[in-house]
Amino acid sequence: MSSLNADFTCELRVKDQSKRGKQKEADFKVPHFHTRMQSLQPDPNAQYRGVMEALRKMIRSEGLLTPLRGINVTVLGAGPAHALYFACYEKMKTTIGGMINHVGNSHLANGVAGSLATVLHDAIMNPAEVVKQRMQMYNSPYRSMLHCIRTVRRTEGVGAFYRSYTTQLLMNIPFQAIHFITYEFTQEQLNPQRQYHPGSHIVSGAIAGAVAAAATTPLDVCKTLLNTQENMALSSVNISGHLSGLANTVRTVYQLGGVGGYFKGVQARVIYQMPSTAIAWSVYEFFKFFLSKKKQ
Repeated sequence: MSSLNADFTCELRVKDQSKRGKQKEADFKVPHFHTRMQSLQPDPNAQYRGVMEALRKMIRSEGLLTPLRGINVTVLGAGPAHALYFACYEKMKTTIGGMINHVGNSHLANGVAGSLATVLHDAIMNPAEVVKQRMQMYNSPYRSMLHCIRTVRRTEGVGAFYRSYTTQLLMNIPFQAIHFITYEFTQEQLNPQRQYHPGSHIVSGAIAGAVAAAATTPLDVCKTLLNTQENMALSSVNISGHLSGLANTVRTVYQLGGVGGYFKGVQARVIYQMPSTAIAWSVYEFFKFFLSKKKQ
């Protein structure tokens, strides 16, 4: 991407913030299923064979608006988190590419920049993810976003909102490295001139999201267990109190589901990430194109 990127990154992230909020809202129904389907010891009434069955059962037994639980906290966090994310990515990609004296596109610079941007993004989104997933659990005791925040803070402390932060980073850093490298590589094949081409941005974004999501599902399962602290699952392996630490979580997932447990919900995760990343990149590339033309 050209040196013009650094000049309009600040303007771009303001535009991106509102669009990312809308994109998160549009894609929210699938991650709700994704949280339920990653449950390692689900209630008999919350066992699903696929995404469509989950949708039908949730609406029939819990109400039409159930798939939207937690949407407010997701929208609130998505704007600032993704504004920082893309701004940091563009700046660091240019900086790192210059440091290694690479001419043109550098997969190394793309991967490192994406990883650094993830640290900022997850610092904002991790608490939002905890609240969202707590509200998405079957028979969730939380009436609203604020009720969930207050209850978790009172009963578990502020640290509960960052209990899975390390796991989230360990998942999202390789996810974003794979995501950005795959996107840039696919763009080289489909759009070698790197012009604004909506179709190539959508396809590249979808492929990048699918590959990264499938590769990092085991860590996502661990993150979900840390965030939700499923009582039924933890009780079945005689864990009292709160589960903490990635190593403990990895062992617990294996105890509960064996090797297959690490890939619970992989279909829902891939289905969610494909449109999510396709929309994100197409919106992002549109505003890059629009703002670059405006500055000329």
